[in-house]
Amino acid sequence: MLRNQKVVIIGGSSGIGLETAKQVIARGADVIIASRSEDKLLKAKELLGAKAAVYSLDTTNELQVQSFFQQIGPFDHLVISAAETSGGSFLHTETAQARQLFENKFWGQYYAAKYGAPLMSTNGSITLFSGIVAYKSMIGSSTLGAVNAAVSNLGQTLALELAPLRVNVVSPGIIDTPSRSKMAEEARNTLYATVAGKLPVKRVGTAEDVAQSVLYLLQNSFVTGTVLHVEGGHLLT
Repeated sequence: MLRNQKVVIIGGSSGIGLETAKQVIARGADVIIASRSEDKLLKAKELLGAKAAVYSLDTTNELQVQSFFQQIGPFDHLVISAAETSGGSFLHTETAQARQLFENKFWGQYYAAKYGAPLMSTNGSITLFSGIVAYKSMIGSSTLGAVNAAVSNLGQTLALELAPLRVNVVSPGIIDTPSRSKMAEEARNTLYATVAGKLPVKRVGTAEDVAQSVLYLLQNSFVTGTVLHVEGGHLLT
């Protein structure tokens, strides 16, 4: 169902976004990926080949986002997986850090939806990214939980306002992606093992798991206003 369509993936140079780009291309679509990192973009372009175009983009800069969509012109689907996340004690987190988290994950997706939607085909879709801490409170995630909840509500409201354009939200659980590469390897492995032990599926998620969920939302024309939880049963524990 994606053959000859154009899919824009913001955050498509690594992790979930890159895996989504691979799967979209495998289904016959052309892909535009945008990311802050020039190095990652070049590597992604080399991996994805001629079906992918790459653009450098800082989603916290509203004018850059507006200009980006003016450059690329009409397209069919928008996926926004780009976001830097952080956590920490509520009382000891600097307010500037909390505000930056909103800039990165909420306002970046807001800008992309706002300036991308007018260029999209009416049978297209927007996929936003929330996360499990919007639905399962965890110590150290007060700001991120608030951001994710805001994204989920934005997506469901836009499904009404932008109809018949479809708008959905993916809410991943603990996923093994390069976004945790800054953690010490031992600490990261301990986190994954601890979480996996609590989950019904007995493992943490992969970028491929989440990308398959995005593909479902892109292709199923009867799904809109949905928050799709991809968390291995974490909400049950």
